Amino acid sequence: MANATPVRVRFCPSPTGNPHVGLVRTALFNWAYARHNEGTLVFRIEDTDAARDSEESYEQLLDSMRWLGFDWDEGPEVGGPHAPYRQSQRMDVYKDVAAKLIDGGYAYPCYCTTEELDARREAARAAGKPSGYDGHCRDLTAEQIQAYEAEGRKHIIRFRMPDEATTFTDLVRGEITVQAENVTDYGIVRANGAPLYTLVNPVDDALMEITHVLRGEDLLSSTPRQIALYKALIELGIAKGIPEFGHLPYVMGEGNKKLSKRDPQASLNLYRERGFLPEGLLNYLSLLGWSFSADQDVFSIPDMVAKFDLADVNANPARFDLKKAEAINADHIRMLDVKTFAEACEPWLRAPHANWAPEEFDEAAWQAIAPHAQTRLKVLSEITDNVDFLFRAEPVFDEPSWTKAMKEGSDALLRTARAKLDAADWTSPESLKEAVLAAGEEHGLKLGKAQAPVRVAVTGRTIGLPLFESLEILGKEKALTRIDAALAKLTA
Repeated sequence: MANATPVRVRFCPSPTGNPHVGLVRTALFNWAYARHNEGTLVFRIEDTDAARDSEESYEQLLDSMRWLGFDWDEGPEVGGPHAPYRQSQRMDVYKDVAAKLIDGGYAYPCYCTTEELDARREAARAAGKPSGYDGHCRDLTAEQIQAYEAEGRKHIIRFRMPDEATTFTDLVRGEITVQAENVTDYGIVRANGAPLYTLVNPVDDALMEITHVLRGEDLLSSTPRQIALYKALIELGIAKGIPEFGHLPYVMGEGNKKLSKRDPQASLNLYRERGFLPEGLLNYLSLLGWSFSADQDVFSIPDMVAKFDLADVNANPARFDLKKAEAINADHIRMLDVKTFAEACEPWLRAPHANWAPEEFDEAAWQAIAPHAQTRLKVLSEITDNVDFLFRAEPVFDEPSWTKAMKEGSDALLRTARAKLDAADWTSPESLKEAVLAAGEEHGLKLGKAQAPVRVAVTGRTIGLPLFESLEILGKEKALTRIDAALAKLTA
């Protein structure tokens, strides 16, 4: 059911490098909240940092959003009533707002040099006082400003924080109060005239009528500043109200440290290249701070949207567990119908991923093995090593597998197994199993021990797809030829 006040949330990344999973989790929660409440998702690009932003990263952001299945109601390629949605195209807006803040007495020029600021901070720390900005330029006279200008000093623009505590109710953490001495006047425009995040982010939220700001816990400390700025914008007639804030828990990586975009496991591209399904990755990321139910970790994204409630978001840090992410992705792979699974594997069956020549690929063999492969994969990229034995003229022996399987007496076992397989019914995996079982019994081995040398001889590896179905699909001639080759290698 739709809220009385239409929900408007935003996802506003900066195009700096590859998207990371923490960013995706934030996008997911905003998208799910908008869709659950029949609201609007605004996709905005915060690209005011010319030194770090790039067009390549911008294109990657759009591509990532599409791959993940996120649709947006306003933003790049879609447009909307608050266009443009790239901050680099909104500079006149920020310049105008900054001027109005100065004229209204909400902001002022600050001429302090970096050296002066550092010296005063050190002195404050030494005296046991807060080391934030001390308001040195807060009430400069016209003569003082003129004198600084005459010196050739550059100035930044600072926002004038009210001398009172700020209290707000965080949608995840409850009521929070921050005392005035802990939130000092802060910069909103650089000395070169470029607006800072501290200005552009809340100004855009105000002008785009954002009702709920859902973002990472690392931005919690900026909320009192932004609330004060919102109040000023309301008094100036620029904003209609103050959005509600919800700060999502940290995602922790190895060593219980906050997952950084520099951590290899944080890169979204890594998961795409390994063959995670978007549904599998999003299912797992949704569990980093939120719970579908006490006894269910695997669910569809539409089911997640139907149940998503900020009241269920946990404030405690969430640890990224790659093995659990893979396990959930494996469940989503098994949830696909076989045709969709086979199509999803296509990129890994072709160059440059495939380790066989294009002309060696056998479509019929692939379609036959696909249902068996689907039950074994954690990520789609694993398909290559699981099915390459079908398409190569001869298997590539994995040396650790060879050493593990080819124990003393393996040559005798393989000769017996070859003879029994030669007489077996190759249209029946059960018949092939009986042949290997019987060979093992002759040598005092159970099936598990008996089939290991056969598997390595035929596929090159000790671990893989169901052996007897694989033998059937490979065919009698190829399989027996490979057993002969393994015997020759053992004898040599």
